[in-house]
Amino acid sequence: MGLFPTFSSTPRPARLAGLLLGASALLGGCASHEVAPAPQAAAPTTADLTANLGNGVNLQPSYYNGGNPNFGWALMKQQTKIKTVRIEIEPGYVTQAKSWISQAKANGYAVIATYHKSSVLGSDNTAELTAAGNWWKANYNTLGGGFTINLMNEWGSHNISANAYAAAYNTAISSVRQVYGGPIIIDCAGYGQETATAAAAVKGTSGTKINDTNIILSVHVYPNGYNQGKNHSLQNADLDDLASAGRPCIIGEFGNTPAGPVYWQDVVNHAKGKGWTVLGWCWNGDGGGMNMVNPSWASNGSATSFTLSSYFSQVYNLL
Repeated sequence: MGLFPTFSSTPRPARLAGLLLGASALLGGCASHEVAPAPQAAAPTTADLTANLGNGVNLQPSYYNGGNPNFGWALMKQQTKIKTVRIEIEPGYVTQAKSWISQAKANGYAVIATYHKSSVLGSDNTAELTAAGNWWKANYNTLGGGFTINLMNEWGSHNISANAYAAAYNTAISSVRQVYGGPIIIDCAGYGQETATAAAAVKGTSGTKINDTNIILSVHVYPNGYNQGKNHSLQNADLDDLASAGRPCIIGEFGNTPAGPVYWQDVVNHAKGKGWTVLGWCWNGDGGGMNMVNPSWASNGSATSFTLSSYFSQVYNLL
């Protein structure tokens, strides 16, 4: 999650954790549309979902208790629809991240690990994405391997061209491929919302294409989501547009904040109807109110006992 310069650029309490590192304010959002979900077919099994990754939740532990918070695994394991955890890693937390990943595996979860440099979310600076690729080259094996790489959280602005997006990812992917042969998750530009840009980059519509075919495209869904390329709020048709690229897709993050016009629950259900893996924001680590447990790490980074929060059902009911 991160900056969402959609209708306004007001600080998003949900991702303010990055401020603890002196990063720029992370924007985000709340206020769900209580829309009755569309009727769904029988829930697919994990084997039917994207890259055999089950639905699950995000974790953002870097900013709390020196990067050593308690995850509340026993409580999480009682929530049996959670099969996968996406763990966001600030680049200076390799030692701690090795433990996070090991703990998640030991508790039976599939792991998506994400390079998350909070100070550059939404940046078009190719050097930042190249640095992420080099970070994975240097640290994938140190982190223990055996997980899915999400190359970088929310790289690329709403304004980046498909050609520039593709060229930058080609460079970064080439570094990752020196140590990792599995699927690489790529966030859509524009804070996870520019689906048309990502689809065009995969297809090579504008001349440059993402050459690696073992990739997964990721959308981030919040009420204020905006697809600038299509000049409309994020909607179901944008997922269809992304899927037209012919690559597997996921919803890497979804949550109910900040307020906006997106029927975010419908969008998540539409993705599930397409067999996509969906990952809620977040079990713990949000700087605002989108934590599925109490206490949040933001309020008590050294907590060792947790209960389900009032926000929990907003995410869990959609898994």
